[in-house]
Amino acid sequence: MVDRRAFLKTSLLGASALALAGRVSADVAAPASKAVAAKVISTWDFGVAANRAAWAVLDKGGHALDAVETGVQVPEADLKNHSVGRAGYPDRDGRVTLDASIMDADGNCGAVAALEHIAHPILVARRVMERTPHVLLVGDGALQFALEQGFKKEELLTPESEKAWHEWLKTAHYQPSANSEVRDYGKTGLPGGHDNHDTIGMLALDAQGRLAGACTTSGMAWKLHGRVGDSPIIGAGLYVDGEIGAATSTGVGEEVIRNAGSFLVVELMRQGRTPQEACHEAVMRIVKRRPDAAKDLQVGFLAMNRHGDVGAWAIQPGFSYAVCDAQRQDTLLPAKSVY
Repeated sequence: MVDRRAFLKTSLLGASALALAGRVSADVAAPASKAVAAKVISTWDFGVAANRAAWAVLDKGGHALDAVETGVQVPEADLKNHSVGRAGYPDRDGRVTLDASIMDADGNCGAVAALEHIAHPILVARRVMERTPHVLLVGDGALQFALEQGFKKEELLTPESEKAWHEWLKTAHYQPSANSEVRDYGKTGLPGGHDNHDTIGMLALDAQGRLAGACTTSGMAWKLHGRVGDSPIIGAGLYVDGEIGAATSTGVGEEVIRNAGSFLVVELMRQGRTPQEACHEAVMRIVKRRPDAAKDLQVGFLAMNRHGDVGAWAIQPGFSYAVCDAQRQDTLLPAKSVY
């Protein structure tokens, strides 16, 4: 027979263990509900000005979704920024096409790709999320929807971008086919690198513990018309899970798409990695799968968990990210890199 005292002791220990396991599980899975320290982070040096605009929303107790939508409009409108928005470099045929995505903590998301003639694709992406049953609209269909929603049709090819395109045409040595890789980037440098990066990705955490993200780009300079990178693809260029965290990417979108990069980063955080560890592991996934190609291109990941911890990693040196919260407004940090 089992001693009564031993039986009670064992039962109590078992109940305590189950309760503890329940608390640990809840801590991992439950969304933050109490007030937290608001924060916004974004890719590259132009993220500093974008963060300030987003912070103006967060500092007033605003929603993270409104903050990221507001923030990324800054580089979209910057005529000196040739990798995002209306001043972006065109494709091989001289046409400026824009991509954008937006996502909230509940999995609501919207995106547009290969969109022409609309200066702020992020605004159209949010309309897709809120006013259609779809996630992604592309090309002429995206433009038709934008015009129906009242957006103004504009010529996006600026004189400066057009001049750069004509200069590129003089020295361009490739006519890429569907199965060939674009190798001649001219003066724009390393694909996805400091002089040829193509994205602003922004992640925000508001005072109510809500996460959101946005990603917007004019894509790779001189790309084939119709090329779409990772930025408007949910799970590649952007992913948000209110129970865990959020991630975004920058660089050569084809490599991010092949690995569902931002989704991978969030899932690695779900398994217990820190944002830094998750970004590193996602980068190494690309390097290990395509070691020869990885030496000649740049991909970077930026992530934040639901507690506001931040991490970043890249293949090559040079990737930087901006951080903004109540204590710091203009912080620009270098990401660690493989090489």
